[in-house]
Amino acid sequence: MTSWTDKHVVVTGGASFIGSHLVDKLVTLGADVTVVDNLSSGKKENLEQSWDKIKFIKKDLEYILKDDLKELFRDQEVVFHLAAVHGGRGYIATHPADVSSNFAIDHHVFEGCVSSNVDKIIFASTACVYPTNLQAEIGSDYKLREEDSNPFDLDKYMSADIEYGWGKLMSEMQMISFNKQYGLQGCPVRFVTAYGPRENETHAIIALIYKAVERMDPYVIWGDGNQERDFTYVEDIVEGSILAAERVSDCTPVNLGTGKRYKIIDVVEMICKIINWHPAQFKFDTSKPVGALSRALDNSRARDRISWTPRFSLEEGLRKTIQWYLTTHKIEGKVTERTLLEHS
Repeated sequence: MTSWTDKHVVVTGGASFIGSHLVDKLVTLGADVTVVDNLSSGKKENLEQSWDKIKFIKKDLEYILKDDLKELFRDQEVVFHLAAVHGGRGYIATHPADVSSNFAIDHHVFEGCVSSNVDKIIFASTACVYPTNLQAEIGSDYKLREEDSNPFDLDKYMSADIEYGWGKLMSEMQMISFNKQYGLQGCPVRFVTAYGPRENETHAIIALIYKAVERMDPYVIWGDGNQERDFTYVEDIVEGSILAAERVSDCTPVNLGTGKRYKIIDVVEMICKIINWHPAQFKFDTSKPVGALSRALDNSRARDRISWTPRFSLEEGLRKTIQWYLTTHKIEGKVTERTLLEHS
């Protein structure tokens, strides 16, 4: 990685799961980091490791004046934009209006970067920008490529995964429009089922760990358990985001995925093996939202453009995540449905 020493960096949503890990890494690289977060889902304790080395600003970027925006990003060189209304499939499926506000949040951040002459912005996008018809067959070996949702080509038909995916895809288009009109430089990085310490139970992996740690029996799995996902450990996401900041300026989107598929039932079995417990019975709840049936990302552009490949296998990442969860979670002996659908 190139030198980040004394580089002025803003991380929006920096108290969140991925954002806080990114902040910690940037601090270790010597960056001068400002975190902007409204703490709607982020937590100050996520920043414990770096708190005395950063500047923290509590601000809601959905409701902010232009003058405040300009001041917020004044003298900053790089912005990592992760602030968003987000969650796992259960959350985004049941909060369609809430996640639609991301379009406004993103517009304000792009506007603030332009008005303050920020050098570059890295935008946290998602695999939900891809058409669901490319992800509708269990057992598919097709890996989603960036050109399957190309925000540079507005003359072709596009599709995305529910309101959350449409919002992110539209914001990639926004980002390109700011590049065309004002010269804003940066890169959208497309995350896929990121997981790791500090994540909450509305997201897939932590939800599955939560149920196992609480000894849920019968253990309820949303869907039939055969739906497939590409899981990316948070440290790999952070490394890829920083490399994108160093090496991509033209707003070309980059996938950050492993390219490997795992069935949800197999992930549950892996979790149970790690914690040395297994339910007597599984129950499959097909009334719950499951999203795309088979999703994995092609990461060849990441290899070519930013020299990134994931370092952590799923088992390695799960072991690290479970170790963290066991040390931070207070066992109650029951699973609360609301915890899986709402931020605490």
